Amino acid sequence: MRSANKNKKLEDLNPDAITTPPLVDTHAHICDGVFDPDREVVLGRAAKAGVTRIIAVGEDISDARSNIELAGDFPILLPVAGLYPAHADAAAAEEMITFIRKHQKRLVAIGEVGLDRWIAKEEKQRKIQEEVLAAFVDLSLELDLPLNVHSRSAGRRTVELLLQRGARRVQMHAFDGKISAALPGVEAGYYFSMPPSLVRSRQKQKLLRHIPMECLLAETDSPVLGAQPGERNEPANLITAIEAIAEIKGEALDAVIAHVGRNASKLYSIGQEVR
Repeated sequence: MRSANKNKKLEDLNPDAITTPPLVDTHAHICDGVFDPDREVVLGRAAKAGVTRIIAVGEDISDARSNIELAGDFPILLPVAGLYPAHADAAAAEEMITFIRKHQKRLVAIGEVGLDRWIAKEEKQRKIQEEVLAAFVDLSLELDLPLNVHSRSAGRRTVELLLQRGARRVQMHAFDGKISAALPGVEAGYYFSMPPSLVRSRQKQKLLRHIPMECLLAETDSPVLGAQPGERNEPANLITAIEAIAEIKGEALDAVIAHVGRNASKLYSIGQEVR
């Protein structure tokens, strides 16, 4: 069990002191074991870099429990629970749905959830992933929680399914699809988040040029998707993504910070009464 005294050591991470709009890393795997040796230091660096909130996503039930516990120790974290497509099956989905219902007042979103056709090569696997995602969409509507969505090699189908099920509050994390696949999501008011790997991804750079500022978020996907391939990424690197957005969009850095901050605040109800 982590010590509650860490809250006293991390007063500079207290969410009561966040700026308006907040600077939010909207997708990070802080529960990943790679951060076990120095998680407190990593979060301290994030706070010093200006990050005021971190949406702590998970991949399975163990991650979900860890995220809630970590958020109790580190107020900068907002816990999320979800089932990564690689773990998608009916039993795991039912367990996760039960967990989310039980802890809905602690959670700010459902995620990460979604489709992954790089993982699911067979039609049977893909159908299971779609059934599981549909169940999470329905749950998000029932509980009025946002969805933090994975869609590797399945961007078009993921957006189609979300629209078909009536999904409303959606973040498309590190979207790797074509512009034509993204635009129906843009029209529906979905948000698309850019990680630091934007600096080396022609696909994301091309996509970014067609996504309006009103639909943009910033993320790190820590510990992966950093500016340098293979290096451990962390939330302090969020500014790298924001600087790249500003350069590619031809916008002032302050304007981009304000836009993505307002967007994150709106999607995740930051600054409003905690659920």
